[in-house]
Amino acid sequence: MITGMDILGAWVRGWAVSRAVPTPVAEPDGYRVDVGLPGHRVRYLLRSPSAVATRARTVAAPGTWLKTCGERSAVLAGLTTDWEVGETEYLMTFDGDLPPAEVPAPYAVTLTGEGPLWEAAVTASGAPAARGWVAVDSGVAVFDRIVTEPEHRRRGLGRVVMHRLGVAAGAESSVLLASEAGRGLYGALGWRVVSEVVPAHVPEGTE
Repeated sequence: MITGMDILGAWVRGWAVSRAVPTPVAEPDGYRVDVGLPGHRVRYLLRSPSAVATRARTVAAPGTWLKTCGERSAVLAGLTTDWEVGETEYLMTFDGDLPPAEVPAPYAVTLTGEGPLWEAAVTASGAPAARGWVAVDSGVAVFDRIVTEPEHRRRGLGRVVMHRLGVAAGAESSVLLASEAGRGLYGALGWRVVSEVVPAHVPEGTE
């Protein structure tokens, strides 16, 4: 079982593997990832809202992102007007084997990749229906970009993707960052919320 803010470190390291970006750098208040993409130059992951006020004033360059663990009101209090705030996300964990899921007809599942990164894709007559990735870092499975196409939702395909990825990863502990909608889905599967995460960024003209 993973506890405390090790969860944040596990998530960001796995996220970096999944997105093929540089390894996160540990900083006194969290982590930094030099993503290097237009509109997303650098990302800071902060352990606590107490670090927001300083970071908001010292790293407010276009293309910079902050993701902070903590209550939304506390995070907002530390931000300046340079920052645009997104919807609250949820850092969630699961221990043990993910629940099994049957593949409904007429869908098919393909698993590709090898450690530390795998992709599961669900198709219907060759057309994409659902997909997702999992990366393993230090024995923790980090799930990323679990998506079901709108016309294929409410058929259990997200569960299928999660189960196949979980089997491939073979880890005893799992982590993900969920949206508000995703929190309900994962909660129904037994995942637990360990922290709210508030995203904010300084827009860049090339976004």
